Amino acid sequence: MPAKALLNELQSLQTFQYWQVENVSCSASSKNTNENRSTGCRAGDERIQQLEKRVSEMESTIQKLTSMLSQLMTTCVSQQKSANKSTPAQSKAKPAPANNDDDDDDVDLFGSDDDEAADELRQKRLDEYAAKKAKKPAAVAKSSVVLDIKPWDDETDMKEMERLVRTVKMDGLVWGASKLVPLAYGIKKLQIVCVIEDEKVSVEELGEKLAEFEDHVQSVDVAAFNKI
Repeated sequence: MPAKALLNELQSLQTFQYWQVENVSCSASSKNTNENRSTGCRAGDERIQQLEKRVSEMESTIQKLTSMLSQLMTTCVSQQKSANKSTPAQSKAKPAPANNDDDDDDVDLFGSDDDEAADELRQKRLDEYAAKKAKKPAAVAKSSVVLDIKPWDDETDMKEMERLVRTVKMDGLVWGASKLVPLAYGIKKLQIVCVIEDEKVSVEELGEKLAEFEDHVQSVDVAAFNKI
């Protein structure tokens, strides 16, 4: 309970105690001066008894409030101590480095030499990296090509055709898998895969070389062309 409410209760208690004394005095005076007013005094006695009961109740309440206030203060003090223990001590502020104007006036006798050495080392590493990069071979651009090679008729020896095709040798040309694909009327075409280096082998030139086998080859077409 707040302290203000406790003070109000104490003031009420004092007020009731004051009225108790006044009524007792009034009752005693009335009995001595006038017996005809005994009825009024009895009413005053009853009022006094009620006030005494109220005072007793308020005293009990005050005792409870005092006990609660004491417990509350004890709890607050305990919590404050715990908070103070858990709070880390503030680290001492480090003194700011003194600004020595004398240092600015000093001449750095070795700084220039260090800078030159660092520049030379940096340039040396750059030269080594450039030389290493120049020696490293550039990535070779390659393509995968699928060729359709058609014969003249169904009597063409397809095995011989494939053998002739594979005899074509060019720098940057590698022959791969092949198969016979049916066309019509019993005629089959030779479908063969090759990998070429773009800078060394031209697909048009390769087709011209294959067309030189005119006894077996009717036409050469590019079925697929993919960069690798």
